[in-house]
Amino acid sequence: MKILLIEDDKKISSLIIQEMSKAGYTVVLANNAVQGLSLAIDNNYAAAIIDIMLPQQSGLWLIDKLRQQKIHLPVIILSANRSLDDRLKGFKSGCDDYLTKPFAFTELLVRIQALIRRTSNTDEPTHITIENLSIDLMTRKVTRGLSQIELQPREFSLLEYLMRHSGRVVSKSMLIENVWDYNFDPHTNVVEARVCRLREKIDKGFDTTLIHTVRGAGYVLKAGA
Repeated sequence: MKILLIEDDKKISSLIIQEMSKAGYTVVLANNAVQGLSLAIDNNYAAAIIDIMLPQQSGLWLIDKLRQQKIHLPVIILSANRSLDDRLKGFKSGCDDYLTKPFAFTELLVRIQALIRRTSNTDEPTHITIENLSIDLMTRKVTRGLSQIELQPREFSLLEYLMRHSGRVVSKSMLIENVWDYNFDPHTNVVEARVCRLREKIDKGFDTTLIHTVRGAGYVLKAGA
C-alpha cells in the first residue's frame, strides 16, 4: 500500500519512511508542494502526509489544488502550528486529519490506518489467510499450520502483496512499484532473490507449494497448487 509523503525536513521524512516501511507501507517522498501535486495527480495512493511549511508553496496550497482538481486523496497534515485557528485552516483547506509536531509515530500510524478505513468505506482486514498460511497485519505475525515464520520487514510486505493478490499473476514491475519504490533499479535481481528467499521460508517443509514463478510473467500465490 502506497503513501505519499510531502515533507522537506530530511530527519522527519527519513523517520517516517523507515517506520512506515516496517509497518508494511511503501512511501513515496516529495520535497516540495509542486512535486507533491504532480505525484498525487499521476499516481494512486492510499493516503498522503503533508507538512504545511514547504518550499515554493505551502501544504495548504497543495491540498487546495488537490480538492480543486477533484482528487479525493485522504490527507493528514503534519504541522508545528498548534493553535485552534491553524487547525481550522487545515480542515477548511480540505485535509481529513491534523497532527501536530512533535508527534509519536505510533499515533501517526494509527491515524493513517483509521483514515484509510474511513475514506475507503471498507473494513481493512486485520488477517489474510490462504489455505493454512495466515498473516496478522496488526502484529505482523506469520503462521503456516502450527509453525510461526519469522520474516524481515521487506519479506512481510512482499508476502502481504502476494496474498492480497492471491490467484493473480503479479509482475516484477508491480512488485517494484508496490513493495519497493520508484528509485529502485529494475535491472537488478533483488526481486527474484527476495521471492526465492520468501519461498524457502513459506513453502519449505510443507506438502503444498503456495508461491509459484510464472515464466516470463511474474509470480503467483495460490491455494491448492
